[in-house]
Amino acid sequence: MMDEEDLILEQYELLWQYQQVDMELDRYEKEMRSNPNRRELLKHREFLLEQQGVLKKIETDVEIMCDRIEALADEITRLNGAAAEAAANFEANRPEDLEEARKQIASIQKLIATISRYEAELAKMRKDSEARDRQQREVRVRAAKARAEFDRIKVIYDEEFKAASVKLEELKAKVAKEAKGIDAEILEKYKTIKRQTTPPMTRIHDDRCGGCNMQLPAADMNMIRTGAAYVMCENCGRIILVK
Repeated sequence: MMDEEDLILEQYELLWQYQQVDMELDRYEKEMRSNPNRRELLKHREFLLEQQGVLKKIETDVEIMCDRIEALADEITRLNGAAAEAAANFEANRPEDLEEARKQIASIQKLIATISRYEAELAKMRKDSEARDRQQREVRVRAAKARAEFDRIKVIYDEEFKAASVKLEELKAKVAKEAKGIDAEILEKYKTIKRQTTPPMTRIHDDRCGGCNMQLPAADMNMIRTGAAYVMCENCGRIILVK
């Protein structure tokens, strides 16, 4: 009949075997993530999302420009009417007072200056709007090419992923199988350490942690001499198997 120390050692030896397949699974998942076609797909997807953002901004800018162009055109029409009316009124009713004449002429000149300023702004807005239209067409062409390349690579990658997924599921099944028989609390400890340090377990080597290579403190060495199945590394937090 196994004593408590033997049971503990057995549990941690099972956990060690579990770690071997768990690390194999991690390596394979990393290999899948680093697949060249997957990286290309992510790059093209990022580019497409970026172009969508550019198009959305251009569309917003064009909407604002169109509203401003319409407002300017209406205001220029109104001011031209006001200037023509003021000029006609000045010709039909010449003021006898010189000061009044100067005021009316200054008012007409102000209207004309405002019209000129608005016309210059209108011309610039139309030019900017045309530039935005060209930019929009260029972005759509680039996005279409990127989309076509994305679709081409995706067909290839989907086949690769389908084949790789078979092995991935096999490894996951192996990990699940190795987990059987391991105490849930011990397995949870392993997973908690793994979130901070990988691999979570190591062996003792020349009184040092096999993970970080730090010398074990005297207290841990005393535990080992008295038959401890494992100790925890104070430096890296790993589980250190003694035997």
